[in-house]
Amino acid sequence: MRLGVLSDIHGNLPALESVLSDMPDVHAVACAGDIVGYNPWPAECLNRVRELEVPTVLGNHDREVARGGGFGFNSMATAGVKYAREVLDDDDREWLGALPTHRTEFDGRVQIVHGHPDDPDRYTYPDEFSAQMLEGNGAEDGTGRDPDVLVLGHTHVQGHRVFEEGVVMNPGSVGQPRDGDPRAAYAVLELGDPEDPTDTGTPGEVPTVAEHRVEYDVETVVDAVEEAGLPKRIGTRLREGR
Repeated sequence: MRLGVLSDIHGNLPALESVLSDMPDVHAVACAGDIVGYNPWPAECLNRVRELEVPTVLGNHDREVARGGGFGFNSMATAGVKYAREVLDDDDREWLGALPTHRTEFDGRVQIVHGHPDDPDRYTYPDEFSAQMLEGNGAEDGTGRDPDVLVLGHTHVQGHRVFEEGVVMNPGSVGQPRDGDPRAAYAVLELGDPEDPTDTGTPGEVPTVAEHRVEYDVETVVDAVEEAGLPKRIGTRLREGR
């Protein structure tokens, strides 16, 4: 199985469409949360995720838009949350609010969280990834096995580390990279035979991860942010990948 992995779309439709167009043929797509927030296409991005039936977890912006959560947002994030609340309908907000904070998919081999298995709001950067993050996380899917892959987002910084126990990875942010590279980020994960959609591989086998970046029309987003009445810096910071 070949799996596309996304995170932190943040209402950036041009970036999302570029990622989906650039992505090689995959059998499924998974998302580590924060579909909405910041940028002016929350409904369109949410609809694309729902259409593709992407297994997704609840990000802190998703939670705040759907039901509030008390996260300490700056003025740009607050404006993005307010905008998303205004444009999403009741069904969209209900769908967002029902997302889990953890989910285990693909025959128990992949666990998806937003920030950290112990705390969905914790910022965990690639240099902090450890094999211990894979341990003790198998109970929820009933297998009693730890996952071979832990996917997380939240930091908007792309990276992964490979251990004997498996892989800890952040695909980076689709809609608001913060690692100095303005291109939209995603990753591709290969489980078992990458050409066989039914083969998720052997438990304990370390999967293969490839990180990807793709250019998109940042200036379209800059203009749309201003037209929506959102803080200009939401758009202009995309030029810097910050």
